[in-house]
Amino acid sequence: MKILFLCTGNSCRSQMAEGWARHLHGDFIEAYSAGIEKHGMNPLAVKVMAEAGVDISRQKSKVTAELPVQQFDWIITLCDHANETCPYFPGRKIHKGFADPPRLAEDAKSEEEVLLHYRRVREEIRAFVEALPAFLQEEEKKEWTS
Repeated sequence: MKILFLCTGNSCRSQMAEGWARHLHGDFIEAYSAGIEKHGMNPLAVKVMAEAGVDISRQKSKVTAELPVQQFDWIITLCDHANETCPYFPGRKIHKGFADPPRLAEDAKSEEEVLLHYRRVREEIRAFVEALPAFLQEEEKKEWTS
């Protein structure tokens, strides 16, 4: 199953989701991520994923036109901006928004406080991706019964 995780800058949330999908469901999900814009990899996202045993350091920030695949079974938008401005892709689209760690950490007083925000979002994305196969099966059932 080919899944595209899409957010605004492809620097943090979508990169985490791609990393988790490859780590947790690599035998079932062919994961990709992209952004509406390209902001570069967020080093703190790389750091907190490494803490959890997932290496995303080789992933690259990219826009949708740079993807090697252009047809996906599912497009999952991870922020409101991407949901509202998502380019057209064949496939089914769902939205599951997550808070933006850099924005959450704007008023943090220390690096540890900053990292707490990143870790929280990392774990929220992990929980979503862990449940993703069952969630997508439910979404498919809804389509069949509609």
